[in-house]
Amino acid sequence: MDVLDIFSGQVKVIARLDRGEEIYFTVAPADFRAACLFLHKELAAPVALMSASDDRKENNSFGLICCFRSNSLRKWVFVKTAVDFASASFEALSSAIYSASRFEREIKENFGIEPHGAPDTRRLRLHDEVWPKGYYPLRKDFMMPPAGGGGLSAYQFVRGEGKGIFEVPVGPVHAGIIGPGHFRFSCAGEPIINLEIRLGFTHKGVEKLFEGKGVEAARLAECVDGEASFSHSLAFCRSLEKISGIEPSQRARELRALFLELERMFNHASDIAGIALDVGFSFPASLAAIIKENIQRANERLTGSRFLKGVNVPGGVLRDVDEGQKKYLLATLDSVKKDFRLLRSMLLESVSFMDRVEATGVLKRKTAVDLGVTGLAARACGIQQDLRKDFGEEIYGQMRFRPACEQSGDVLARLQVRFFEFEESLRIIRLLAAILPAGELRENFVPAPGFALGFAEGWRGPVLYWVKTGGTGVIERCKIVDPSFLNWQGLAYSVLGDIIPDFPVCNKSFDLSYPGNDL
Repeated sequence: MDVLDIFSGQVKVIARLDRGEEIYFTVAPADFRAACLFLHKELAAPVALMSASDDRKENNSFGLICCFRSNSLRKWVFVKTAVDFASASFEALSSAIYSASRFEREIKENFGIEPHGAPDTRRLRLHDEVWPKGYYPLRKDFMMPPAGGGGLSAYQFVRGEGKGIFEVPVGPVHAGIIGPGHFRFSCAGEPIINLEIRLGFTHKGVEKLFEGKGVEAARLAECVDGEASFSHSLAFCRSLEKISGIEPSQRARELRALFLELERMFNHASDIAGIALDVGFSFPASLAAIIKENIQRANERLTGSRFLKGVNVPGGVLRDVDEGQKKYLLATLDSVKKDFRLLRSMLLESVSFMDRVEATGVLKRKTAVDLGVTGLAARACGIQQDLRKDFGEEIYGQMRFRPACEQSGDVLARLQVRFFEFEESLRIIRLLAAILPAGELRENFVPAPGFALGFAEGWRGPVLYWVKTGGTGVIERCKIVDPSFLNWQGLAYSVLGDIIPDFPVCNKSFDLSYPGNDL
């Protein structure tokens, strides 16, 4: 008897729906918290996704879902319930499961559903200074608030109190070409004792924009996070394919894997350049920039886009790789491999560089687990999770894929994960190019009603798209979780005890997305 059978025996389950790697348990509202706490404990898993939907037209209630990822079972386990419109509230999970906190905050600000007992219910993206109370954009009857409306207030920061403690506010406008974010440091002398990060300045209402769209929304998914265009469109397309019961051809799946690894490589090269530059080591930063440029030129040669846009579509891909392109790609990889190994030796053999990155920005494993930190940042502190292995297609099994894992959780560990993953991507792309089978690029896609989770292991970590479609196949709800959403908290904890001048290199070692978080 596995943990899910025990769950069914201990929690009153109204309905159970098994759909391959997804399992949905429907429970009564009064049992929702207990059900989630049970799965959190027994699966030893943080909240991977939590969201609401406006189902009032169907049953005068809001839908509420919470998802846990079980690598051992190779399942995504969902708990579903209905929240009555009149009460518009549920018992908060975040008082016991910290990884639920940010999800509950966005549910409250987007739907007006109150998580009773939550320790933090402040808004994430709809800033109090400009967004009046009582307007919830993900309700179906939402109307934009009038200009100059009342009900505005000031955001309440967590204040460090005590003798000798001072605050240093930074941003949201920064000197470099980076996204807007407000970082408020509390320091006692030089060491940082608290960092509060306020984001949401690039909020565009992306999830609302998906509503009412169909297959063309793949192009919208590419715009959620420009640095991860391919992984976002891939996760979105996979959700629609699962809803419609369509399996892309083997050739299409292998091409997707090839492009996904190219996206990983050019972003890792960019991050390595940024880490080197933030400690004043300009020569290897320039070499890493050359590596990135060569990979992006290959992307454009193969797909017409440096960022791999316009490739994914529900049912498969729109771009093929012919023999001439394959020859060009392999020659580029030969050059890149040589430059990359020189870059790696430059950095690791520099005493001054190692002094800046070793034991700096340490994120402890227990903290990462509690926060729900995922992807690259999690693997750098000993959490062995990678969707390519845990939920991977047979493609990665055939490649004998090896996920990266470091233990120290510092800037150096996150750099070492990038080194390992870059080399592994090089190896995988070479193998894929050698065995690409014949087959159609795109299966005939027929939109269908339903719901499903699409996912991809992007270069930062898991990209999740939970999509619900209506009777004609148009999107009624699209919930997106970019790995940055939970990992920003990891950055805030990693700098504690360090000094403010070390923050830039800590920040770059995470290299999190502003638009991916702000949505």
